[in-house]
Amino acid sequence: MHSRSDLHARLARRLALHGRLFDPAVEPRNLLPWLKPLQAWQARRLETSFSAFLRDPERRPAARFFLDEVYGDQDFRQRDADIARVVPMMQRVLPAALLETLADAIALAALSHAFDLRMAAALHALAPASHPLNVALYAQAYRRVGHPRLRARQIALIDAVGQGLSEAVRMPGVGALLRVSRLPARAAGLGTLQSFLERGFAAIVQLDDIGAFLAAIRGQETRVMQRLLAGQADPFRL
Repeated sequence: MHSRSDLHARLARRLALHGRLFDPAVEPRNLLPWLKPLQAWQARRLETSFSAFLRDPERRPAARFFLDEVYGDQDFRQRDADIARVVPMMQRVLPAALLETLADAIALAALSHAFDLRMAAALHALAPASHPLNVALYAQAYRRVGHPRLRARQIALIDAVGQGLSEAVRMPGVGALLRVSRLPARAAGLGTLQSFLERGFAAIVQLDDIGAFLAAIRGQETRVMQRLLAGQADPFRL
């Protein structure tokens, strides 16, 4: 566990990186015509890959949370702008486990977007944006981008966010803290951040075995990564 000053520094660094990655003036690949179709395609792929979790009443809220708030194609800039505004206050109020989880969530969003930018550039080199995106073209771009260690890091961060939320759920008083902060957070314009924390807490608290759920995601996404890098014909089979 990092000290609170270390966590503050990590949050600040990751927020700064996140801001640069999403800024078209700094990162012109945000303007590539392939970026939005790619992100929409990946979101549909994840929905399909998570279909078994979504059919399970116990796991559905957690699966929905991970798809919508952690690993999907959502724009996390408002949430992370909220975090940047309240970092000093959060250090005094939030448990260290939640601060760690927020840092990991920001790192995951930044790394995922960095990969999206690289994928969009690879697709731009391979085909016009009017070309339909299919598994073969996606896999070709994926292999061109490469970076298997960073892909593994992306999967590890999904696990870290879930584990961090699970640790926070077990802490006495965290649920009450989130309920008490709901109205002040929204009044201060921090509703996006508050929603992320509340939805994560509510989703994780329903799971009997968060470890098994996260292990299933980790194993599934690792297999997909390995199949894509190996050029297998059906990389997304369950």
